[in-house]
Amino acid sequence: MEEYRYDTQLLIDVKDADEDEIYDNIVKNFDGDCLLVVADEEVVKLHYHTNEPWKILEYCADIGEIYDIVIEDMNRQARGLKG
Repeated sequence: MEEYRYDTQLLIDVKDADEDEIYDNIVKNFDGDCLLVVADEEVVKLHYHTNEPWKILEYCADIGEIYDIVIEDMNRQARGLKG
């Protein structure tokens, strides 16, 4: 079984986001691994493995409008079931 169960991915609609600040806030305040935060002038792409994806969604919703949200259960996937 995976240590962190949920593969959490989303986009955040926000102008001129500081991807390093977002990355640092997540690492400091949320338990998980495999964090990826990539931003351009208008959109942030976030990927994170965590056991509490709702906390990541709440944090990201405070930054900007979130969309294209995907949360997959990696334990189910490892058993050959739909995530």
